[in-house]
Amino acid sequence: MTGVVRNEVGEVLLLKHRMWPTDRPWGLPTGYAIKSEEFPRTIVREVREETGLDVVPGRLVQVTSGYKLRVEIAYEALHVGGTLKIDSFEILEAKWFSPDALPEGMQETHVQLIKAGPAA
Repeated sequence: MTGVVRNEVGEVLLLKHRMWPTDRPWGLPTGYAIKSEEFPRTIVREVREETGLDVVPGRLVQVTSGYKLRVEIAYEALHVGGTLKIDSFEILEAKWFSPDALPEGMQETHVQLIKAGPAA
């Protein structure tokens, strides 16, 4: 599950993940759904767990096949509050970026999700 989290000015929340490869640590908030959890709620929970921020889920952005039997699902989400407090076990840093000024070291699939833009 991946969340394309934007703030009120259109910036995208990116996390520097501790357990990702050192040459591409930056990416969108991600995580696994809990059994019987509705997917939009997964984004709300994962963002809160990883960053302390509150979001409202938006539209389904993409569903693709993943590794083996896994399915990759991406939702938009809008930042609505909370205080930034990163989960240092998983996350090294959290920052807002303009979609036109993304950091080096990102998964190409995450760049594509961001560049797809928000719903009209």
